[in-house]
Formats: sequence, structure tokens, C-alpha cells
Amino acid sequence: MVKAAKPFRPVVATANDLRSGAVVYRDRDGKWSKHASLAEIANTQDAADRLLALARADHDANIVVEPVLIEVDGGKPATLRERIRDTGPTIVLPGPPV
Repeated sequence: MVKAAKPFRPVVATANDLRSGAVVYRDRDGKWSKHASLAEIANTQDAADRLLALARADHDANIVVEPVLIEVDGGKPATLRERIRDTGPTIVLPGPPV
């Protein structure tokens, strides 16, 4: 039995900033932003391939670490894992007493 091909969903490029370790997204100007809402969205497989190639070039230039494409829904990360990476920890860590 052959599985049907998964339909293409829009994607963005994400990575970690080499210097700070922050989660970043590649924007339309070729810069990396901490805001997923500013990310360049690839709406076709060809655009996704081009976006990943550009992100990998930034990796090779020591700007970011391990770029990958993630699916987005309405410009926001589609999976729970990526939403957590975008917004930060899901728990509040205790701080020093006030």
C-alpha cells in the first residue's frame, strides 16, 4: 500500500542565534528575528527549498545554528513544540525572594 503524499503546508525557517542561543526566524530581508510573525513564509515547495538553502548559507557563515523549516498556521508555529520554542518555557521558575 502506497501512502498518499502529505499536502504541502506553509513553512518558515527557524534556527538558534549562534551568539546568544535565542530562537530566531529568517525574515523577508534575509535577517534573523526573534519574532515568528516577521518570518518569511514559503507557500510552495520551491520557495521552501530556496528558503532552506538561504538559511543553511547563514549556518555556513556562522550566523545561526541548525536551521530547519517548520510548518506555520496563520503565520504562527503549527506544532506545540515550536510554539513553546517561540514563546518560552511553560512553567514559571521561582526567583529570588522579594
